[in-house]
Amino acid sequence: MVPIKGLPALLRMAPTALTDMVAQVASSNDAANSYLQMFYVGMALDQSSFALEMQAMALEHRRLYRIKGPDIPKVRLLAIMGPGNMLDNTPLDLLIENTGVRLDVLFIRPGDDLPATLPDHDIAFVAIGEGDKSAALLSQVGRIVDDWPRPVLNPPSQIQHCARDTCYRLLKDIEGLLVPRTWRHRVGEDCRFEFPVTIRPIDTHGGNGMSRVNDALELAHYFASVTAAEYYVAQYIDYQSPDGKFRKIRIVLIEGKPYICHLAISDSWIVHYLSAGMDTSADKREEEAQLMQTFDTGFASKYQRPIEATALQLGLDYVTIDCAELADGRLLIFEVDSRGLVHAQDSVELYPYKPPVMQKAFDAFEAMLIRRVQSAASL
Repeated sequence: MVPIKGLPALLRMAPTALTDMVAQVASSNDAANSYLQMFYVGMALDQSSFALEMQAMALEHRRLYRIKGPDIPKVRLLAIMGPGNMLDNTPLDLLIENTGVRLDVLFIRPGDDLPATLPDHDIAFVAIGEGDKSAALLSQVGRIVDDWPRPVLNPPSQIQHCARDTCYRLLKDIEGLLVPRTWRHRVGEDCRFEFPVTIRPIDTHGGNGMSRVNDALELAHYFASVTAAEYYVAQYIDYQSPDGKFRKIRIVLIEGKPYICHLAISDSWIVHYLSAGMDTSADKREEEAQLMQTFDTGFASKYQRPIEATALQLGLDYVTIDCAELADGRLLIFEVDSRGLVHAQDSVELYPYKPPVMQKAFDAFEAMLIRRVQSAASL
């Protein structure tokens, strides 16, 4: 297979260079590769609708693709993905850019059979994320990988543990941990909530449609403005720091071991790294750098037991966790997700401390793949 450029390489290109690339891709005689390359270009340009249109056209031609990587790989990884973008699948190309991993991608659509032939690979990874819209596809893939000839990471049955209400049930009794009580609310059910709560439509991410409601009147206003068939409702936990800021830490568990991805510090209780003002605050970046540099002996050591118990309950080979430290010493977990962004795309000039820290996670991911391959070969 002729490889295409993945998202990391494209994100470092100037918008004008990406635009010029469109003409180059259009001249290719490989229609499938051209369409999927345009999918990645569209994602890099934040043109999601265009990107998904290109992906759909690519999948009409072919469902197997190779992402540009090392010519002589240490390990050959096959990612099993569904249609969609980074909110739907684990963005593995962001993890393996500076490693010896070769990445091939097999897209599976609902009802699809496997292609007649698959590329040689050492290990497979189910990259489809949890959600109502992907539940049937995960079940379908689960049946397929039951008899897979190679080791399979993140099996579908475990990915379902990331559902917000399931995660609460799995983790709620872990000592030293607090997971907000979370349940599904269907339209028409009695709203017997203990306020305040947070509420969001099922299958939404990035804070879309999410709100904190403090009483029945605010809840009525919310339902009038955000319409959905079902919602996730969760107990609101006040995690504001003494300085009035809200801090969210993202870690990734790789074979149960934690690696830090970022610390976001915000004035808002809905914390997102891109909107937290990290670029414009040297003080915030200094605090993040300190946390990253002391993570293993500080945060990871302090919360070792609840993190280990969380990893055991989730049963995933790879999963991200968004969390915060509470004043009483407990670890607050907001969300677990096999799709959470783990990357090294931030400006090196603004964030010089990040590349070596993130490379530790990337190296750990590569090492996990190699260990699993070697372990399977020894059986």
